[in-house]
Amino acid sequence: MVAVSSTMLPLGTVAPPFSLPEARGGTVRLEDFAGKPLLVMFLCNHCPFVKHVREGLVSLVREYQAKGIEAVAINANDWTQYPDDAPDRMAEEARRYGYTFPYLYDESQETARAYRAACTPDFFLFDRD
Repeated sequence: MVAVSSTMLPLGTVAPPFSLPEARGGTVRLEDFAGKPLLVMFLCNHCPFVKHVREGLVSLVREYQAKGIEAVAINANDWTQYPDDAPDRMAEEARRYGYTFPYLYDESQETARAYRAACTPDFFLFDRD
């Protein structure tokens, strides 16, 4: 197994903008979270590490949403290489595990590159500014 380390954006970095399709329909933009702290999570369906933390992560996100922190998950995998990560499978995963946050598909991987997401799961927390 190849070990890939997460990267860190410099403290104080403004969240890079995005406008991505949500697996269950519609489009979600960074602006939709304006004025709120935001946890950006890079996840996918097939990753064993994501599978291992998924239920705890969903619970933790719910807890912090109740405290005013928003969350969004982004999947940047090529679903032709990883069929479990296809948008319809993402929607199924979100329903099955009760995701209370948008699950977005980054087909071009531009958003993942902007955040310097290196692996899944990878997390980036931004303040309300």
